[in-house]
Amino acid sequence: MQMMTRNVLLDMELEEDDDEDGDIGDVPASKRPFLTPHKLLPSSQVLENFEQTIVPNFGSLESQQDFRTPEFEEFNGKPDSLFFNDGQRRIDFVLVYEDESRKETNKKGTNEKQRRKRQAYESNLICQGLQLEATRSVLDDKIVFVKVHAPWDVLCTYAEIMHIKLPLKPNDLKTRSSAFDSFNWFTKVLRVDERVIKPEQEFFTAPFEKNRMNDFYIVDKDSFFNPATRSRIVYFILSRVKYQMVNNVSKFGINRLVSSGIYKAAFPLHDCQFGSRSEDPSCPNERYLLYREWAHPRSIYKKQPLDLIRKYYGEKIGIYFAWLGYYTQMLLLAAVVGVACFLYGYLNQDNCTWSKEVCDPDIGGKIVMCPQCDKICPFWKLNITCESSKKLCIFDSFGTLVFAVFMGVWVTLFLEFWKRRQAELEYEWDTVELQQEEQPRPEYEAQCTHVVINEITQEEERIPFTAWGKCIRITLCASAVLFWILLIIASVIGIIVYRLSVFIVFSAKLPSTVNGTDPIQKYLTPQTATSITASIISFIIIMILNTIYEKVAIMITNFELPRTQTDYENSLTMKMFLFQFVNYYSSCFYIAFFKGKFVGYPGDPVYWLGKYRNEECDPGGCLLELTTQLIIIMGGKAIWNNIQEVLLPWIMNLIGRYHSVSGSEKKTPRWEQDYHLQPMGKLGLFYEYLEMIIQFGFVTLFVASFPLAPLLALVNNILEIRVDAWKLTTQFRRMVPEKAQDIGAWQPIMQGIAILAVVTNAMIIAFTSDMIPRLVYYWSFSIPPYGDHTHYTMEGYISNTLSIFNIADFKNKSKGDSFSGIGDHTTCRYRDFRNPPGHPQEYKHNIYYWHVIAAKLAFIIVMEHIIYSVKFLISYIIPDVSKSTRSKIKREKYLTQKLLHESHLKDMTKNMGAIAERMVEVVDNNLRPKLE
Repeated sequence: MQMMTRNVLLDMELEEDDDEDGDIGDVPASKRPFLTPHKLLPSSQVLENFEQTIVPNFGSLESQQDFRTPEFEEFNGKPDSLFFNDGQRRIDFVLVYEDESRKETNKKGTNEKQRRKRQAYESNLICQGLQLEATRSVLDDKIVFVKVHAPWDVLCTYAEIMHIKLPLKPNDLKTRSSAFDSFNWFTKVLRVDERVIKPEQEFFTAPFEKNRMNDFYIVDKDSFFNPATRSRIVYFILSRVKYQMVNNVSKFGINRLVSSGIYKAAFPLHDCQFGSRSEDPSCPNERYLLYREWAHPRSIYKKQPLDLIRKYYGEKIGIYFAWLGYYTQMLLLAAVVGVACFLYGYLNQDNCTWSKEVCDPDIGGKIVMCPQCDKICPFWKLNITCESSKKLCIFDSFGTLVFAVFMGVWVTLFLEFWKRRQAELEYEWDTVELQQEEQPRPEYEAQCTHVVINEITQEEERIPFTAWGKCIRITLCASAVLFWILLIIASVIGIIVYRLSVFIVFSAKLPSTVNGTDPIQKYLTPQTATSITASIISFIIIMILNTIYEKVAIMITNFELPRTQTDYENSLTMKMFLFQFVNYYSSCFYIAFFKGKFVGYPGDPVYWLGKYRNEECDPGGCLLELTTQLIIIMGGKAIWNNIQEVLLPWIMNLIGRYHSVSGSEKKTPRWEQDYHLQPMGKLGLFYEYLEMIIQFGFVTLFVASFPLAPLLALVNNILEIRVDAWKLTTQFRRMVPEKAQDIGAWQPIMQGIAILAVVTNAMIIAFTSDMIPRLVYYWSFSIPPYGDHTHYTMEGYISNTLSIFNIADFKNKSKGDSFSGIGDHTTCRYRDFRNPPGHPQEYKHNIYYWHVIAAKLAFIIVMEHIIYSVKFLISYIIPDVSKSTRSKIKREKYLTQKLLHESHLKDMTKNMGAIAERMVEVVDNNLRPKLE
């Protein structure tokens, strides 16, 4: 019997109205027979075989005037049931809509359009072989749940189309024993108890083919396709079924129907409640096990059950948690070294000679510093920066240099070992050849209207746009991204203008001398107040721009129209990261590499925008301000993300349950309980990756200024893993399982960050910290001919690095009321290496300056070359795929091919034997009468 493949569509060429989606107008019923108010066949009579003829005169589920009929029975009272009311057919997906006939609204025309679209869509789902059953909500009779079941034939057909790998036979390859097996007693407490979560049986797998069904390991048809695979197949169908035709352009897909409000939700079911086991003895209770052994706070010290995560949520979520867990493990080493370097600086801060000179009343208390702005800013004593100089000794020490070099090596080790771990997961989760299996996105297929000749096959194929059209789209997308990046730069300029403006105010209001009785004066300097307020405002602007650009980036990527879901996510990833990189790191780059570098000197200052005098750093440099900026952004980002990820979903679910639950939760069915959870969204995992990669950038790019960054990241990630697990298992609907081979575009992004981190940390040590000038002074300028000391020492360093300026040389535009209170002082000091007044080259850079510049450049070159050489050596020594994993992949591929080949030969031999027997029988029947 032939299968009818014609879809039921709303023919929009008959008449168009003012609806933006091109809904049908008053089309005569005779021209749309599928919209006639016939009742759908009872669920027991729904087409069981995918190859049966489809009758085009389908009614819609909502055409049933009363759902409380034998065909649509009420909820059977089993809250943990995952089956239709017959108890046989498993629910693979649930669609939810609000019955228009029971809405209290005057928009009858809009409701009728939505009903007709849904009617056509559901009719076409049945045309594709899916089986539907509708049930009204127990709590709100306006809500209707359409349960979707895929029969065996449909699953087999689409498993072959989607190239899904399924079991051939149990895997009998022995795993190689580890050298650490003798330490199992030590790691047993960290592992998940195998008696609770049993290890999955390993199989040889191959892409499914219906004509080779006998070759596959089919013990039970009901369990051959696991729930995750069934949901993935059904979602594949739901995403491609059409419901409308507008000017020969098809409209299709459940995503569009949900976004337009025709359906309120579409999701696969959780298998049970997270807090208790299911009453159904056949239920595997995987959600309960994940909550107990993964998401519960008491399991925070345990390893993650990655195989069960992958089985329940799919490889895409599994690979994310595998990467996050591995990243967190590697952070442990970086955190230990970072804490050691921090303690080294903290314990040695009392031996910091230059900080002692700043705090000494006879040295720093007698050094008068020049005003840092025009007219309003006063002269100030150096010792008001005493507390900040003490803090700076903690971070600007020799330990910082050691830690920066270590982190350059650490990030390479992390990336190389992750590649090996990722290759192991590809083998274990059967995603080695996934890229060859990926199907085009339905949105891409819908736009394929141009016919071209394939250069390889010389056959016709359809593409969405020509080469010229593709160039136009790329140009427009690039222009939009550039515009938003320029907008971020404009916001950074605004922050700089704010810093310059409020610094003048703080300089006028805050004291210029230290008063020992006032603790505020001791810590709150004009520089500190400006830095803290500017960092907070910068963080707020970052969050606002992030919220706006997220929507813009999705619109740009949709317009770009990538072919596959992987291409789509990679394109969106690059756009979002480029924006986030500029948004989060621009203020840090400004403080590290621009602030205080182009200020001139008091007699000839440099002005920003011709009006604002450029900012200057503290006498000890801008390193402490960079540390403050990092702490505020990292801490604020972590707090904000936790509010978004934990508090908001919990409050939304609480409000939803408060408004909707009228009886005991145990009386509501599984699909209704899941409906009241929050939707994760297709890009939910994308934002999790983005959050961690931004953190990875803070940990690596600016770690020379804040050795405790890995420790903060480690603590955050330990909580992040369990918070994300709790969120997935308790607060969100089950996501559609998706395949993923690796972490996608995030891998090259991390490699780019690792390369850039070497440069930024070398430049932070060279240009932001005061380490190089101190080393130059210690080895060259503390002794003759430049210094007066007879031995190497740091004494006199502060006086040597502060140049002298004659107050009489100030320009009139810089003079203000503070000049009248200067007393007997005729000179002031400023941070630079310039010749004093009266020198033949007055106010020009002195020899010390050029020595320091040469030492800084030499340091950057040497440090970069050393670290890059070590990185290259490590990358060369450590292969991306271990030898054992490579052997396993080849061995499994060989055995799989052998198994299929032997099975094929067996079938051919059997068929040929049958043919030979038949031929002998025919010949015998024909010759025997003649011989007789």
